[in-house]
Amino acid sequence: MGSLFEGQKGNITLVIFFLVCSAILLLLPTGFEERVDGTAVRCRGEILEVDDSEIQTLGMIKSGDQTVTVRLLDGPFKGKVVEANNPLLGQMDRDKIFEKGDRALMVLTLDQDGGIIFANPQDHYRISLELFLLALFALFLVLFGGWTGTKALLSFLFSGLMIWKVLIPCLLKGYDPVWVSLVIVAGLTAAVIFLVAGPTRKGVVAFSGALLGVLTSCLLATYFTRQFHVHGAVMPFAETLLYSGFGHLDLARIYIAAVFLAASGAVMDLAMDVAASLEEVVSNRPEIPFGQCLKSGFKVGRAVVGTMTTTLLLAYSGGYITLLMAFMAQGVPLINLFNLIYVAAEVLKTLVGSFGLVTVAPFTALTGALIYRGKAGFRSRTGRYERQ
Repeated sequence: MGSLFEGQKGNITLVIFFLVCSAILLLLPTGFEERVDGTAVRCRGEILEVDDSEIQTLGMIKSGDQTVTVRLLDGPFKGKVVEANNPLLGQMDRDKIFEKGDRALMVLTLDQDGGIIFANPQDHYRISLELFLLALFALFLVLFGGWTGTKALLSFLFSGLMIWKVLIPCLLKGYDPVWVSLVIVAGLTAAVIFLVAGPTRKGVVAFSGALLGVLTSCLLATYFTRQFHVHGAVMPFAETLLYSGFGHLDLARIYIAAVFLAASGAVMDLAMDVAASLEEVVSNRPEIPFGQCLKSGFKVGRAVVGTMTTTLLLAYSGGYITLLMAFMAQGVPLINLFNLIYVAAEVLKTLVGSFGLVTVAPFTALTGALIYRGKAGFRSRTGRYERQ
């Protein structure tokens, strides 16, 4: 009972620690707050009327100006009715068309006296739905996973805060993207794995295997990005960053960081699968020798790797499926298709991430065999560290 209590105490300590870290991150300034226009007022608005008479339609493309009448629903001008102009640029990925009854995010520009001089219906208001989905996700995760689900939810929130409050500002400030991302991924891996598994041997095994897999992906991404002649401008909005006063950014290094960062979640998953399986094997056969323990880890890894690599392929291909459709529709030969930099960048991302997944299984199996059954290993079935 004592060891179980200590395990629970360690779990609670970790949860409190990451709760405090999350709270600190939430309050931590990014250093880019001054770039936000503090004179503008943002609020919700309900579209009362629309005037589409100035819109010109050419095929699927619409251009011109849509005039909307909006009632402001909150903020200092709650209840006020304003007219706003919604310009259409003929770009389907950027234009939005409002209808009566829609909700919009309104950005109000004020004069020196505090009056509204310009109202911009920036886009459809989606924050409420996003918060609803987040709450629904959290509810189901906690109801299904219980205490483990609660810890997983905490790791999810902590990871999001780390990316937004630490990783993105560091990249914008010009810190080396690869080293910064490695440190961030290592921290997130520790947070996710130890929050879920607790401060146990299973957590140590999973963390070690995952970190080795991420390092492998990082080295491969660094080498093959140069060999593929892939530059970071293939990423969405990369050029926009350069033209916004961030010409000092090394887009190629940011792309390398994005490759192993994108695969790190699947790497953690696979490492935890192998570590949990090894723990179960050792728990049921405490006398199992090192060689058989290692062999069992390899068997589990082989079974899981096949589906996990396919998971990465499907996840990445879903992001550029319209690109593949466009080239097939135009009859572009496969040799031309896979030689294009946009496709080559995605192929590199998929294969390097998958290679990291393939290596994390044997890394975790070897680490687990050393920790569970090595000469200086530990035989406790409760998770406490005890010398043989």
